[in-house]
Amino acid sequence: MSKKLTVAAVVIGRNEGQRLVRCLQSLVPQVDQIIYVDSGSSDKSVSAARTLGATVVELDRSVPFTAARARNAGFSAIAASGHAPDYVQFVDGDCSVDSGWVAAATNTLHADPDLGIVTGWRRETNADASIYNAMFEVEWHRPDGLINACGGDMMVRSDVFQSVGGFNAQVIAAEDDEFCIRVLKSGKLIRRLPLQMTEHDANMTRFSQWWQRTKRSGHGFAQVGHLHPEHFVAERRRVWFYGAVLPLLLILSLAFQAWWVVGLVVAIYAISFMRTVSGLGQLGVDTASARRQAVFLTLSKFPNLIGMVTYWKRHLRDAPMTIIEYKRINE
Repeated sequence: MSKKLTVAAVVIGRNEGQRLVRCLQSLVPQVDQIIYVDSGSSDKSVSAARTLGATVVELDRSVPFTAARARNAGFSAIAASGHAPDYVQFVDGDCSVDSGWVAAATNTLHADPDLGIVTGWRRETNADASIYNAMFEVEWHRPDGLINACGGDMMVRSDVFQSVGGFNAQVIAAEDDEFCIRVLKSGKLIRRLPLQMTEHDANMTRFSQWWQRTKRSGHGFAQVGHLHPEHFVAERRRVWFYGAVLPLLLILSLAFQAWWVVGLVVAIYAISFMRTVSGLGQLGVDTASARRQAVFLTLSKFPNLIGMVTYWKRHLRDAPMTIIEYKRINE
């Protein structure tokens, strides 16, 4: 008789409120063990997690919080329990896990020993609630098959996690990309299954939230790009070109009244905007929504640039890599 495969879940969160409850409830019937790692919540997240039977790890508040640090702490708690699972499902506390996902991911990993990670598709709970949620819906849906990186919702072989040393706790954004890079370098593969994995509740309704999250992404481009120069190359080039070079050129051309240069810069932005609209349309986004999203994607290069510069300032000054907050706090 073959050994029963075991799966533990590591859920991370901070002030997720009812979203955390939905997350944990979705996992209870699917996994053998749940670890909830709390990053300084001021709501009732900790008590809610305990009520639902999760083992709770509360991170030391004197050390900067990062998602990577939280996930590592969750894995360490599993190891300390003496019940080493075959696989670990990592999931953010604002996501619920689809029924059937854990079984499908487990079977896929078991069938292919070359795989180190499997992931699936996220969907946005209220995609029509705001332009920001609509953009998440597009961002989450990527092609299936072998991939180079994925988001934080993933199932990982326990031995692979240990062999690469887990997540880098100093990486405050795109820590999942950085982890995936090291998994690939270890010789294992990453596959996205054509299955719904999680339902995400961004609850993003304000421009300031979007701006902060996009700034955080820029920080990730720079930090992960510094650690692994071959990664985020195109993203960093786009940010420097559209967020720094073109604006500087526009300012100088206005100062020297070089109107043809002004026209050239405006034309480059217009072409980029139209190409973005076209690309979104090919993904099935309707024209009106594609235009609205293209405005934000064009604008995103500026907060991205601020995030990249923030990373390099911190790095050069040897300053702490503290998280860039963007979520509402649920009381």
